[in-house]
Amino acid sequence: MKIMHVEAGRHLYGGARQVVHIIDGLNQLGVKNVLVCPPESEIASQVESPTELDEVVMKGDLDIFLIWRILKTIQKHDPDIVHLHSRRGADVFGGLAAKLAHVPTVLSRRVDNPESEWVSKHKYGMYDHVITISEAIKRVLLSQQVDAEKITCVHSSIVASEFQFPAERIRFKEEFGVAEDAVVIGVIAQLIKRKGHRYLFEVLPALIQRHPDVQVVIFGQGPLEKELKDQVARLELASHVTFAGFRTDLPRWLGCLDLVVHPVDMEGLGVSLLQAAAAGVAIIGTNAGGVPEVVHHGENGLIVETGDTDHLERAIDELLSDPTRRKVMGENGKQIVSSDFSVEKMVVGNLEVYQRVLAKA
Repeated sequence: MKIMHVEAGRHLYGGARQVVHIIDGLNQLGVKNVLVCPPESEIASQVESPTELDEVVMKGDLDIFLIWRILKTIQKHDPDIVHLHSRRGADVFGGLAAKLAHVPTVLSRRVDNPESEWVSKHKYGMYDHVITISEAIKRVLLSQQVDAEKITCVHSSIVASEFQFPAERIRFKEEFGVAEDAVVIGVIAQLIKRKGHRYLFEVLPALIQRHPDVQVVIFGQGPLEKELKDQVARLELASHVTFAGFRTDLPRWLGCLDLVVHPVDMEGLGVSLLQAAAAGVAIIGTNAGGVPEVVHHGENGLIVETGDTDHLERAIDELLSDPTRRKVMGENGKQIVSSDFSVEKMVVGNLEVYQRVLAKA
């Protein structure tokens, strides 16, 4: 079996990391793999032999000539299945190219935003199967009349052991300029609107009055950086908030956090939540998308209503006031990741989809 994976992302965010895990796992099972990605993308340096690498220019949703470039790549490598892992034009144009090449296609769907019924009918009709990374995304597709037999949920995963040996707490505080006696809240997300950073900043002044030692470290980068920093300045929170940028060394630091807050409006699943849970950190998330599939309310964290700042403030206050409960939740999170979100389980889930698709071809 030979799988051609198409990943259009240039940065090694959560989705691209999943592709690396899948390819590595399939290699170990004797499956041949080809990775197609843009030139100079970070994922290219992460895959190892025997994976074949082919760099193809991908300019986004309006790059109609991507159909031809992917078609030529399919003809060159002659895969049994084309697995499309991302959007940015690679999903639609990759699907059309595979149709022209008469090669079965699988699409990974990582976001929970709905599309129009017209788009869903024509777009998902191109694919032989769709893999969703959460049950929540699967429900969105079902609500848009996508055939249930064409959809399988295979949860994203992480290598949990990478997050279970954090740096010493003093090193964390030196690295991020956090006070020695601080209680640290982490936010691990791109700086984009749907990640909901603004909700946390809105409730932070009241929380600081009750917990003056609280500090927030923001991990991530994105187009809203200036807007969020302006909000922090306007609320006079600069001494309590650190923007740490995009970090490739998160396994070293996440276990040093006291709490992770993820106040998103939309979320396919949330790889950063898996990382935090594996690191033994309690989590406060919203009832958006697949978040409750990772954050089990009352077990490894708390779930609040999306956009409800009063509910968010109460939940944060509740866990900041109870370090013993946070510790218990952290240990529970490790067990949840280990049992439900292992790389091995994800790889086998993808392989089983490929086998079903080829059996019908």
